Amino acid sequence: METIEADKGPQGPGLKGWRNLPRRSRGLSLRTLIILRWLAITGQSATIAVATLGFHFDLPLLACLTVIAASVAMNLQATRRLKRPDPPVADGGLTAAHLGFDILQLTLLLGLTGGLQNPFCLLLVAPVTVAAASLPARQAIVLGLMVLLATVGLFFWALPLPWQAGTELNLPALYRFGIGLALVTGVVFTAAYAWRVAADAEKLELALATTQDVLQREQRLAALGGLAAAAAHELGTPLATIQIVAKELKRAFPADAAAAEDAALILEQAERCRLILKRLSQRPEDGDALYDDVDLKALLEEVAAPHKGFDLDFRIVVRVADGSPPPRIKRMPEVIHGLSTLVENAADFATREVRLTAAVDAGWIEIEIADDGPGFSPDILPRLGEPYVTSRPQGKARRALAAQIAAAAMPKGARKPRRGRAAPEPAPTEDLIAPSQGGMGLGFFIARTLLERSGGRVSVGTGAGPKGKPRGARVAIRWSRQALEPMLAGDSHAEVSQGTP
Repeated sequence: METIEADKGPQGPGLKGWRNLPRRSRGLSLRTLIILRWLAITGQSATIAVATLGFHFDLPLLACLTVIAASVAMNLQATRRLKRPDPPVADGGLTAAHLGFDILQLTLLLGLTGGLQNPFCLLLVAPVTVAAASLPARQAIVLGLMVLLATVGLFFWALPLPWQAGTELNLPALYRFGIGLALVTGVVFTAAYAWRVAADAEKLELALATTQDVLQREQRLAALGGLAAAAAHELGTPLATIQIVAKELKRAFPADAAAAEDAALILEQAERCRLILKRLSQRPEDGDALYDDVDLKALLEEVAAPHKGFDLDFRIVVRVADGSPPPRIKRMPEVIHGLSTLVENAADFATREVRLTAAVDAGWIEIEIADDGPGFSPDILPRLGEPYVTSRPQGKARRALAAQIAAAAMPKGARKPRRGRAAPEPAPTEDLIAPSQGGMGLGFFIARTLLERSGGRVSVGTGAGPKGKPRGARVAIRWSRQALEPMLAGDSHAEVSQGTP
């Protein structure tokens, strides 16, 4: 119960916030752990063989081989477990246990061969680095503390470093202390580096999965038309049989009989079903507004409509170079979703106005979304478009929604109209807004991915406001007309078909 309460607060005081670090619990597969340990056993055995047979070092051979044999026994037991009908899946706890055993085994082997004087003490970095890249924070920190304790133990307790017969190498305590400090520093640095790289990779993987989920949702909507057509085709035959039988029943009874009235009702409803199935059997592209082309200005009005009503002015302008009417463009889910997200971001940061400007020339269509807010932060702008990059703790739309909820809960006599007078200082709404509603930095990433998937090129920058005042943010998307206009796309396909022998 205490764990659940601690996890509720994303900004807990003191050390409670460490629970909210990225949680990787997949771990490594048991097969991978076995392979890594066999490599370590091979390296340890080869090192002892070279030191004993090649350099004739006086090693405590029996003790060293016993420690290596323990690692071999551990691997053989893990191999038997892997060959069971239900082998264990990759698990963080299992990975942590195996890496902890490797740390203890390596510490004992180093203690028998010189401790911190042994240059192979650097290998203590490896288990912690693997843990930082594949385990949750709690288990990785525990393994890091194990290496820290092992380093302290090797400083105070270790057999002399094996050396050539007749000579003895004793390093000063200060030098051994420096080696231990360097080892701890290396563990911390490499573990933090591996943790950061793995966390970024995990965030990118989650962001891509979110983008794929958005696209799959749109594709499922598009597939409903084909599914309805298939259902209409399958239901056509039994419906025709029902109509034939109903006609026969109607002729078999007098016109004023109750059975004749029932048969007439069946025929009427069967005809109604036939008309419904006929509409369902049509291709969505033939008449469904969701798949039709749409006027460019109407599209901009559509993406701006859900975000109006928060004391903002939306200016929508379409400029055509030759003065002709605005073109009609394909109604693509990627374009609609991407533009809606960008307009939502602009509405969240805008002070009074959001501008949607479309410029059309002979070969290109460019849509620009600008606001009069503070603009992109200089430290955010170079990384804009990456997942989980955001400077918005809570958006204007969310604050306005919370204010509306608070106003609705007030007595009627206490409410004051806002239009036509200066707005009072808004009351704090932190208690009304859940922490999870803050910006995650995925919106712009998904919008950019979808728009580029439709053939657009996205560029960001600052607005054209006067110097010394907030110039706002500007996002421009540029497509070739062939990518958006259905007529031009159809003409190009026709030309290709005519040129094909």
